[in-house]
Amino acid sequence: MTGRFFLAAGLALAVASTSASAAAVVTDDRDQFPDSGIQDGKPYLQCVPYARQVSGIQIYGDAWTWWGQAEGRYKRGSKPRVGAVMAFQPYRNMQLGHVAAVSRVVDSRTVLLRHANWSPIDGRRGQIEDNVRAVDVSPENDWSMVRVWYAPIQGMGTTAWPVRGFIYGDKSKPAAAETRLVRTNEAGKKAKSGKDPIGAIIAARL
Repeated sequence: MTGRFFLAAGLALAVASTSASAAAVVTDDRDQFPDSGIQDGKPYLQCVPYARQVSGIQIYGDAWTWWGQAEGRYKRGSKPRVGAVMAFQPYRNMQLGHVAAVSRVVDSRTVLLRHANWSPIDGRRGQIEDNVRAVDVSPENDWSMVRVWYAPIQGMGTTAWPVRGFIYGDKSKPAAAETRLVRTNEAGKKAKSGKDPIGAIIAARL
């Protein structure tokens, strides 16, 4: 009886430990999910494919890799321009970074952004937000730190997010000499077959 009791207790402890470990892995990182899919029966998007679609900048892979991948392929800088992609650094729970396209430059400290999977809207992630405000809060006005509109509070978020800079649509090399860098986990989503699984989702908003 005693042996059975300890065996049952050990199994219960192992199950609880496994459940706790699984819960620890599931976070609310903004790019924790695949690029597109279904959540609660409805489509959702990640930031990467939407930024690529609206900016025309053809970079693939997690958001944090965009700045490095752009080197030698696209011009980069610290000043916002319409159509440029703002590349966020990983920070706090945003472990995979974030990318957003600039839709308007309002003044030296303010831009409007088009991006996906930033604010939960109606309790759902993966939503598109167009023309939302981002404010440069860096001491030197170099756009290295920004605060971004956050829909749940209907105002500017309180976190100052670190930014690497802006990736511009101007290519650094002729297209013929360009080597496309495609992360393995996204290669199958692209268009050797001409299919784009997120195209219909984005097209509905453009």
